[in-house]
Amino acid sequence: MDNCIFCKIAAKQIPSKTIYEDDDVIAFHDINPAAPVHFLIIPKYHVATLAECNESHAALLGKMMLLAPKLAREAGCGYTPAAEGPGQGGFRTQFHIGPDGGQEVYHLHLHVLGGPRPWRGLR
Repeated sequence: MDNCIFCKIAAKQIPSKTIYEDDDVIAFHDINPAAPVHFLIIPKYHVATLAECNESHAALLGKMMLLAPKLAREAGCGYTPAAEGPGQGGFRTQFHIGPDGGQEVYHLHLHVLGGPRPWRGLR
């Protein structure tokens, strides 16, 4: 899409603080972070919302969800399970879908938030 900011980031037409990239996805820091660690994982091709995904997107969505803990760990907010109890660290993953879901950019994106609490907001 010509006017999609995330399409332009994926195409390298707009700079970003990229933390990961492969043939399918790119991950970069959020420009308005709501937590000490806040980055986005987006597909390189345009999909407007999670609600528009179908079975053909299963591998892409799986890749995004499995990439989140790896990148969170690299950013210093990974989760370490304990033999008993809640473990240590952690992060949050969020998709915002549609206006009532708080979606601001209509290009599928997964928010990954972490770091010491309290966070400024839950956008």
